[in-house]
Amino acid sequence: MSQSDTQPDAGPEQNANAGDESTLTVLLAFGANLAIAVAKSVAAAMTGSASMVAEATHSWADTGNEVLLLIANRRSRHAADKAHPLGFGREAYIWSMFAALGLFALGAGVSITHGVQELFNPEPASDFGVAYAVLGISFVLEAISFRQAYRQLRTEASDADRDLLEHALKTSDPTVRAVFAEDAAALIGLVIAFAGVLAHQLTGSPIPDALGSIAVGVLLGVIALILIDRNRRFLVGEEASPQLRGAGLETLLSLPEVSRVTFLRMEYLGPRQVYLVAGVDLVGDLAEHTVAGILRDLEGQLEAHPHIVKAVLTLSNEDEPSLLA
Repeated sequence: MSQSDTQPDAGPEQNANAGDESTLTVLLAFGANLAIAVAKSVAAAMTGSASMVAEATHSWADTGNEVLLLIANRRSRHAADKAHPLGFGREAYIWSMFAALGLFALGAGVSITHGVQELFNPEPASDFGVAYAVLGISFVLEAISFRQAYRQLRTEASDADRDLLEHALKTSDPTVRAVFAEDAAALIGLVIAFAGVLAHQLTGSPIPDALGSIAVGVLLGVIALILIDRNRRFLVGEEASPQLRGAGLETLLSLPEVSRVTFLRMEYLGPRQVYLVAGVDLVGDLAEHTVAGILRDLEGQLEAHPHIVKAVLTLSNEDEPSLLA
């Protein structure tokens, strides 16, 4: 249960570093998208290109999304209190859901709508050189942002023994997943926009440019729906990965007071935060009041782990089969 939610010996410093790196990833994406959005908007106004309008809308949507992701990171770190004994970790999925909905409504909706309008009411485009220059600069800035998200996910995927795309879908951190997906979509969208502008210039027809705008919108819509679904699953209650569950079982069995474990449920409460419920058999045949004290002490030991927000232990029945690490 480390940065990648799998190693049981992670300390508070490692947990903080994982959250700080996610914040850095979002901040870098925000800065890149803000600069790109301004440049694309100027280029769209100068050229009249439908693809550039779609790209400008996409970048403004991404910029707004990064603000929501920063809020998600900040609010999900608030400590548990009496009114919220399980903490605020799921705030990350709520604000990330808002960001995904914004990407769908603004990025996808506006791009597709504008592309369709250009098909029926085409407008001439000019100053293609400006569009190419802005697209090139945007590609470099997006690549820098994408590299940070890729590097973070690659490290975590290696720790979790997953391939990168699998980890991007399954990680409990919705902010790095969103930045990775949005930056990947942005790079693909820039290629599509370049093709649309080039075809417009070569053929003199605005149709390829309009189709490029629609293609960018469809791409953003698909990415947004994937992000919405992942956040929905974590809000409803996503069970911990097999690797994390195995690490939790090993941690329980390593406790000297525990002879065996017959039930284990671990559910994500937020980025790198879980709720643990387990049925255990204690060593020896102890009195009821002694057992209750031991269970509370073991729960406290488990909750001292930076990734376990709440632990609840119950006694196993004799006829229940043991879980094996």
